[in-house]
Amino acid sequence: MKLTCKEWVLTALLGTTAASALTTLILILVEATSVLLPADTKFGVVLDAGSSHTSLFVYRWPADKENDTGVVSQALACRVKGPGISSYASNPTQAGESLQGCLQEALAVVPAAQHQLTPLFLGATAGMRLLSQKNSSQAADIFAVVAQALGRAPLDFWGAELLPGQDEGAFGWITINYVLGLLVKCSFSGEWIRPPEGTLVGALDMGGASTQITFVPGGPVQDESTQATFRLYGFEHSIYTRSYLCFGRDEVLSRLLAGLVQSSPSRLVRHPCYHSGYQDTLSLAHLFQSPCVQATAPQHLPPNLTVEGTGNPRACVSAIRELFNFSSCKGRGDCAFNGVYQPPVRGQFYAFSSFYYTFHFLNLTSGQPLATANATIWEFCQKTWRQVEEASAGQDSQLRDYCASGLYILTLLLDGYGFSEDTWPSIEFRKLAAPTSAGRWATC
Repeated sequence: MKLTCKEWVLTALLGTTAASALTTLILILVEATSVLLPADTKFGVVLDAGSSHTSLFVYRWPADKENDTGVVSQALACRVKGPGISSYASNPTQAGESLQGCLQEALAVVPAAQHQLTPLFLGATAGMRLLSQKNSSQAADIFAVVAQALGRAPLDFWGAELLPGQDEGAFGWITINYVLGLLVKCSFSGEWIRPPEGTLVGALDMGGASTQITFVPGGPVQDESTQATFRLYGFEHSIYTRSYLCFGRDEVLSRLLAGLVQSSPSRLVRHPCYHSGYQDTLSLAHLFQSPCVQATAPQHLPPNLTVEGTGNPRACVSAIRELFNFSSCKGRGDCAFNGVYQPPVRGQFYAFSSFYYTFHFLNLTSGQPLATANATIWEFCQKTWRQVEEASAGQDSQLRDYCASGLYILTLLLDGYGFSEDTWPSIEFRKLAAPTSAGRWATC
């Protein structure tokens, strides 16, 4: 019987029989290898349709598997031009057209003789989840157009699907540990061996619309809805994973701004997270369109407002904390925020995507202690807009938001997930998770 689309992704790439969805986070982190391909090499093409952009990846793996689990390397990574497919709600045809450039690159990488045998799959994440909530008809139109566009390719198209948020964290965790050689690695004698269990790392991801935390807890997971179990390379792994929709970077910034607008008595909105001296015009209609913004646009205000920065990190933190419900976890040691169960964080963590890009801009990705990170962000927030612009030469379109993003990350990690000054050093902010040796998957 033919596997479902979601079952194929993990079964083909990782070989497990308990597959349930596409790896979306860490697929972009696999470091490409350049080796001569054996005759029995297989290929797979995966599109990761995120909230802000879509990426296409071509993977290859030998037909023979180690303990029923395939050993994978990346053959191509291509970032689709333009925004995520959810941005084409008013013109779905463009969503399909936007994929063609990267699709042609994939066809050039996969040998023509294997085109019809190569699975092709698109998995959409938080951006399309939000659009589905807002307008299910528009979301369905986009999926239909995307499926039609990909179905015309001379590959074995397995479908385009909306993926549950929990799967982003769970399968991201699998892939990062796989890439780092913590699930299996090649020994000096040329044999596949399993590293010690305690070396497995947790994964922290933050996209535009959602954020995920996944790790191996110190004991049994008490809430089954946050547990994922896999059998890989002959061993079972049980992990805690949780995805928070509307807590991605872009949606948090929108919710923060909407809250300030709601509390503003006039058409001038003072934003404590924007630098002093910053001023811009804000369209209310656009701000309150997101399903993450629960409130409606205030009727007493005009359609366009003026937003003025005040550069006050203390007030910024207070406004950010209003986005969380911490009181629901008061007195509980197994709770993150909003009443969500979470065991205490444990082990080493890799923080990717917006975690990394924000801290990289702030020069905080070299293992600085918590006190340094906190002081650096507060100092940056207190700089004037002119100082910030001059320092960056105005080249960064997200310049005004790094203060809010930095303070939000601190709030999420410390007050939300429960990291402390003692456990802060366990977090590594990374752009890439590179294998221990190039080409090792193909040469063992």
